[in-house]
Amino acid sequence: QVHLTESGGGKVQPGGSLTLRCAASGYTTNILCMGWFRQSPGKEREGVASFLFGHGFPYYAASVKGRFTISQGDANKTLVLQMNSLKPEDAGVYYCAAGKEANMYCGLVNPSDYASWGQGTQVTVSS
Repeated sequence: QVHLTESGGGKVQPGGSLTLRCAASGYTTNILCMGWFRQSPGKEREGVASFLFGHGFPYYAASVKGRFTISQGDANKTLVLQMNSLKPEDAGVYYCAAGKEANMYCGLVNPSDYASWGQGTQVTVSS
């Protein structure tokens, strides 16, 4: 079983920056992909960015490309999401997700493609 712990959410003004971190623990050996999804009230959960370990491939939603950067953290199976030039529409609860065991699929369309989820961290973008 994989346990995910997020940190780094908070409140920032439009144009500001935040850094989110996610640490995976438990049976993580065969986890090849991890990513971030977000959800705001009344909206479906949407993919933000994902990362394929070993290959170092990042994937981004069109709405965040050029502003967000996903990368591997210092420890094994950790993720860092650097969010710059934040907009009010970026606000929501951000969830870290781990892909299915030994599965290289790293898409951002269907949350059901991911097997494990963190508890979420709130991001507020407001002046």
